[in-house]
Amino acid sequence: MKPVDTQITYDFICPWCWIGHRNLKAAIERVPAEVAPAMSYVPYELNPDMPVEGADRKAYRTAKFGNWARSQAMDAEVAMMGRRAGLDFNYDLITVTPNTRLAHRLMAFAQQIGDTAMVEALFEAIFAAYFSRGEHIGLIDVLVPLAVSAGFDAQAVRNHLSGTDGEAEVVAAQAKAQREGVRSVPTIRIGSAAIAGAQPPSIMEKALQAAVGEAI
Repeated sequence: MKPVDTQITYDFICPWCWIGHRNLKAAIERVPAEVAPAMSYVPYELNPDMPVEGADRKAYRTAKFGNWARSQAMDAEVAMMGRRAGLDFNYDLITVTPNTRLAHRLMAFAQQIGDTAMVEALFEAIFAAYFSRGEHIGLIDVLVPLAVSAGFDAQAVRNHLSGTDGEAEVVAAQAKAQREGVRSVPTIRIGSAAIAGAQPPSIMEKALQAAVGEAI
């Protein structure tokens, strides 16, 4: 059976992207093994104009949402939903809202040279580093160890990220997603279905089953 084409458009500072991805994994576990999807990850920067060094999270979120209390209430809701999906969100550890371009370049590179398990492990590792441990994922020195933990070569990753390799490809991928109608993340395409937001596993399971029917 041809694998179900499954595409996740995401940003690493979007908590719902991590939750949506975990819900997708739960859905995949519910369907027969032969349905195993062919996964791909498409970058979508929510803050493309963010300074390279990132920004103080409290100041940034206060300006964006009007006050810090509102931001904290939103964080608490996310943390609750994350726990239901088996994820740890520790917002008290996050001090910087990072520029995610470097992390997206790393994911694009990983998809070029790594196998499915390595790419999947890296995707999860970057989200966990930011949301669970408060690490600054806009820095090479943070990203390289995460890549190594997923099985990638440290020097190859550092060489790739130290220049501008892959930057044009990330920008082009984002532009293509926008042309195709993506306006928010996560957007998860399963076969011909586009699922917006971190929908529950049951919704994604139905989409996977429908995609199998389309392929027959």
